[in-house]
Amino acid sequence: MTELAKKRPEFRNINALTDLPSYRLPVAGVVSILHRVSGVLMFALMPFIIWMFDTSLSSEYSFARFRAAFNSGLWFFPGWLIKLVALALIWAYLHHFIAGLRHLWMDVSHKAVSKEFGKTSAVFTLAVSILLTLVLGAKLFGLY
Repeated sequence: MTELAKKRPEFRNINALTDLPSYRLPVAGVVSILHRVSGVLMFALMPFIIWMFDTSLSSEYSFARFRAAFNSGLWFFPGWLIKLVALALIWAYLHHFIAGLRHLWMDVSHKAVSKEFGKTSAVFTLAVSILLTLVLGAKLFGLY
């Protein structure tokens, strides 16, 4: 065993309440976790996606009901809640897509496997996905 391995601290019992809040995850780690979260969110919202697709394409009457759901609500769900769920779906898709392109680029390019590229591409992924979500959210909520 080397001398460096002997000096490293060893954590056997990590307390989630005291140790995890002080741990700072790098930006690339945050993007990686959000990539997984966005995938789970898209999977969990699959019934909502199927409902939106079916209702918007079935007939003119169902499309009018689809638009009314976003404006005045549907059943006991208010319209703003349906818009928030759609906004979460927009973010999940955009983030998952951009982070997926980031991962593909790192798989293809050998120059992309570095600490600097990981940080800059993670910041780019977060910034672009949030910016596009804000733009599409403003359109969804009727700000322009």
